[in-house]
Amino acid sequence: MSLQMITVSNNIALIQPGFSLMNFDGQVFFFGQKGWPKRSCPTGVFHFDVKHNHLKLKPALFSKDSCYLPPLRYPATCIFRSSLESEKHQYIIHGGKTPNNELSDKIYVMSIAGKNSKKVTFRCTEKDLVGDVPEARYGHSIDVVYSRGKSIGVLFGGRSYIPSSQRTTEKWNSVADCLPHVFLVDFEFGCSTSYILPELQDGLSFHVSIARNDTIYILGGHSLANNTRPANLYRIKVDLPLGSPAVNCTVLPGGISVSSAILTQTNNDEFVIVGGYQLENQKRMVCNIVSLEDNKIEIREMETPDWTPDLKHSKIWFGSNMGNGTVLLGIPGDNKQATSDAFYFYMLKCAEDNVNEDQKTLTNSQTSTEDPGDSTPFEDSEEFCFSAEAYSFDGDDEFDTYNEDDEEDESETGYWITCCPTCDVDINTWVPFYSTELNKPAMIYCSHGDGHWVHAQCMDLAEDTLIHLSEGSNKYYCNEHVKIARALQTPKRVLPLKKPPLKSLHKKGSGKIFTPAKKSFLRRLFD
Repeated sequence: MSLQMITVSNNIALIQPGFSLMNFDGQVFFFGQKGWPKRSCPTGVFHFDVKHNHLKLKPALFSKDSCYLPPLRYPATCIFRSSLESEKHQYIIHGGKTPNNELSDKIYVMSIAGKNSKKVTFRCTEKDLVGDVPEARYGHSIDVVYSRGKSIGVLFGGRSYIPSSQRTTEKWNSVADCLPHVFLVDFEFGCSTSYILPELQDGLSFHVSIARNDTIYILGGHSLANNTRPANLYRIKVDLPLGSPAVNCTVLPGGISVSSAILTQTNNDEFVIVGGYQLENQKRMVCNIVSLEDNKIEIREMETPDWTPDLKHSKIWFGSNMGNGTVLLGIPGDNKQATSDAFYFYMLKCAEDNVNEDQKTLTNSQTSTEDPGDSTPFEDSEEFCFSAEAYSFDGDDEFDTYNEDDEEDESETGYWITCCPTCDVDINTWVPFYSTELNKPAMIYCSHGDGHWVHAQCMDLAEDTLIHLSEGSNKYYCNEHVKIARALQTPKRVLPLKKPPLKSLHKKGSGKIFTPAKKSFLRRLFD
């Protein structure tokens, strides 16, 4: 194992606890920044370019037919292949927190739509679920199992906000463990089924999950109700016959007590568990090798890397799996110095550099890391001691200087969508329409249903109306849905008809001067 400190050349403040990394053909991509994306990178997905221990974030593109992917933190992610033999893969993303601390219950599928020497273009699609739909949550896991030539997703654990009926002003953002149900999710047909297994008694979050063929192993995790990290080791086996799936769970000995650990795969049969917490506010500095062979699992300690003093003494750490046996670790910077970075980062290589793509990901763990608040007794302060707000998007940050090398490819982003049947925003002919636009069309959010983005110009919005709707929390409905939501619209003000005032006729001597024509008309009128 080798540990190297890496420097970040730009936008280091984007990398906050709860981010996720995706590995496509050896290229690593980052998403999950704490704030909403800006126009300079509306997708919020970045190429994680590491060369000579130097990291640079480069914006990634979305195809025109992509949906919007919010910057979710602490989601569950996994790799999905159409079959075990398939070389191409996609990433499944479920749940997570938005920058407004709202929880998502949506499933997104990320795949590569195209790439060249400079840029990679992603396609992001949203999957609608029916049946037993898992509630919005974070800190959970999702994996894919393969049985009898078929595949299915398995979702487990996590945390969610307490029910609205129990929420008070003091406990509005309080969270609770999700019920220990196991969900089978069919990604092709969008069906979800919930299973109650008697062996799973407690809801767990920030656990480690390892999937292999038709089996998933659940290790460790944190129970918020008991504030414990039990040494769990569960084996969940899924059989996919022609009829209904069969799910069974077995409790195995030899588990470990850990939460928020990072899992990386070093070869076909071996994984390494790095980081995490073993007690409240106490990091787990031991690394473990997990070996899977003949439906058996063996967990043993391995020689730890030479941790630096900063890593040893830091109260919290976080990170994600980069693939190919490599893990990115982050610790808070020294806030005592005015010029210190928000976080410092290290790259831990658990395998040799010659690990190839075929040795990589048959399985996945939950790459999300635990909230700093989840490792402390502070209930509602997830960024309790390191104010990320100070490094967010205000002030003279570098966020608007991303595309210094790839300015020519800025045209294809999430803004270039067909927002309605009459949408005429063309990537090749678009010119600014509103004075508030810089280099992208202005968009506005339609409040109907789950909501969607539309171009303000296609909706024939006046600029003052656009500004008014953007500044407040007003609901807006696009041309397609305004009739459906007409009951919520304020009736247009009808101005009263203007009646011409009656002109008073002035008598002689009133000071009114009449022309000869008017005098003649008045004489005939009164005679």
